[in-house]
Amino acid sequence: MRTGRLRARVAGLATRGSLRTRLTLLVTVAVAVAIAMCAALSYVILADRLRGNLDMTIKASVDQGDKKWLMEHCSSDGTPGPFADGLATLLFKDGTTCSVGPSPILADYEQDKEAFEPCEPVYRYGETRDGKRVRVVTVHFKPGVAVMEARPYGHIERTKRIAALTLGGITALGVLGAAWAGLAISRAALRPVGDLTRAVEHIAQTEDLGTRIPVTGTDEIARLSSSFNAMTAALAGSRDRQKQLVADAGHELRTPLTTLRTNIDLLLRSEQTGRSLDPGAKERLLINVKAQFAELSTLVADLLQLARGDSDHEPHVELGLHEVVTAAVERARLRGAEVATDLQPWYVVGSASSLERAVLNLIDNAAKFSPGGQVEVRLSDGRLTVRDHGPGLPEEELPHVFERFWRSPSARGLPGSGLGLAIVAQAVGEAGGEVRLANAPGGGAIATVDLPGSPDRRAEPGTPL
Repeated sequence: MRTGRLRARVAGLATRGSLRTRLTLLVTVAVAVAIAMCAALSYVILADRLRGNLDMTIKASVDQGDKKWLMEHCSSDGTPGPFADGLATLLFKDGTTCSVGPSPILADYEQDKEAFEPCEPVYRYGETRDGKRVRVVTVHFKPGVAVMEARPYGHIERTKRIAALTLGGITALGVLGAAWAGLAISRAALRPVGDLTRAVEHIAQTEDLGTRIPVTGTDEIARLSSSFNAMTAALAGSRDRQKQLVADAGHELRTPLTTLRTNIDLLLRSEQTGRSLDPGAKERLLINVKAQFAELSTLVADLLQLARGDSDHEPHVELGLHEVVTAAVERARLRGAEVATDLQPWYVVGSASSLERAVLNLIDNAAKFSPGGQVEVRLSDGRLTVRDHGPGLPEEELPHVFERFWRSPSARGLPGSGLGLAIVAQAVGEAGGEVRLANAPGGGAIATVDLPGSPDRRAEPGTPL
């Protein structure tokens, strides 16, 4: 009962306080229990060894004693003789005793009667007639007669008490040492955790994502520190990209907004001053305003497409990429593009609307630079290629084509926000694929999209994966 309450109290203490306190307490308790168990085991072994040595001494004295002289000279009250260094008593089958020594040994007939016949010695604790506690060994003498010899064991009790006190002191010192060791271990083991805690608190207060924790070793704490550094680096990169997106968006929005404001101001001034614009000029001005609104709407839609989070994505399902490409080609043809197709079945896992938007952007981009809007679209073994017949791109510009708001110097006079290919890269990446743009042999540029999948459908249409 007490042990259960002690365990409950230790468990309660271990769940309160700081991590360092709990670790110190747990280490102290574990080491203290181990030391206490070793001390208890040592005490038991020592006590058993002392008792065994005393039993051997008594047994040797019985074997070497003159039992015949004892038989002839013993009395019921005790008679001095060669057994005077100990206590010797004869026990007869009728329960009577005959003793040589200072005081007869009191018999325990139920235990000692076994020695009336040849057997192993009987060892027990007993008393003499004058009340002295002794260790008794009873051996067979002859049929119906047994010899009891005893020695006082007070000195053994004193030795056991001294051993108990000594082991108790050692245990107490061990507990103190364990507490000190536990404190030292907890400080050393939790130092990286303390560094991590201070770093987190610093970031929470200052929002300084450039904070890094030194990583030493390869243990769990080092892995945690590495993961934390990677997380803060990713957050810092995300924040930088967000700032860059806002800055780029502001820059791109400034041009159409400025043009819109200028045109609208011109219209208002003409109405306010009563000087009507020429009908042809007014029509061109309104057409320009409409085009600017269309460009602004496209830019906002592209920004929303790029800025949406993973939680806003459509569920990924198994779909036919050839069907998605066909739908995108039909939309491109409605916009005036001349598209030649060669499509083979290929099933992928992804979002139909995102992939269709990506394919449409590739076709629109190719049609913008190709004479007459001629574009070739092929799909074979999971590889989609979109080729134009335009002038192509300088090699130094190819690594930048999928960056947000990047536009080739030769294309800055053409309509577009510079986000189309960035949306393509995002959609293809979400589907687990890769996209590349290179100059095609014979002229023009060719975009290549590789998406993992298979030529056969594996699940029911529309099943989320």
